[in-house]
Parts: sequence; structure tokens; C-alpha cells
Amino acid sequence: MAMDTDKNVDQASLIEELEQFRKEKERIRRLVGQIGGKHSQKHDNIVNIIFIIAMVVLFALDLLRHIFHIHVPLPQMFSIELAVLLVSIKIIWMIHRGTKVEHFQFWVLNSIEFRLNDVAKRLREIDKKLSGGS
Repeated sequence: MAMDTDKNVDQASLIEELEQFRKEKERIRRLVGQIGGKHSQKHDNIVNIIFIIAMVVLFALDLLRHIFHIHVPLPQMFSIELAVLLVSIKIIWMIHRGTKVEHFQFWVLNSIEFRLNDVAKRLREIDKKLSGGS
């Protein structure tokens, strides 16, 4: 009878641990989605396309001005200044994205360390019970 109770307790603790694992897995899935999921990839592609189009338009306007001597309604240095500004914004945006990824990696490694410490603690407790019980 005592053996059946131990099996039920072990089974209940395993079910509880499985539920905790599922909750944590779902939480990680949501975080990954916020940091770099499919939505983020689409957003990155749109931003990259906008930057490329802006740079090509500025380059084309400068070509029209210098090669074909077509009057462009922009000051002469404006396109260069705007291009430098756009590139600076893109670099700052890339640094920001990299920081988010590094933070996520730190969080994952911290979670793994926490789990390893928990497993090591449980292992020491089991070892104490086995050596004390023999």
C-alpha cells in the first residue's frame, strides 16, 4: 500500500513538473516571438527596403543633377547629408537590435544556470538520502 502511495506522489510530481515545463516553454516561445520571430523578420525586411529605396532615390537625384544637368529641387549637399543621416540611423537601429538579442541570450543562459543549480541541489539531496539511508 505504501508503494502505491509513493508511485502516486512520484506521478503527481512528474505531472506538475511537466506542466511547469510546458508553461516555461510557452513563455520562451512568446519571448522569442517578440525578439526575433516571423513578425520581426517582416518588419526588418520592410525597414531594409525603405532604406535601400531612399538611398537609391538620393543617388539617382544626384546623378540627374551632375551627369545630365537636370535641376533637382534639393540643395547640392542635401542628398549626401541625408544619406549620412540614414546610414547613421540604420547603424543605431542595428545596434539596438543586437542589444535585444544579447539580452535574450543572457536571459537564456541565466535560466540554464538556474536549472543546473536546481538539479545539482536535488542531486546532493538524493545523495544525502542514499548515503544516510544505507
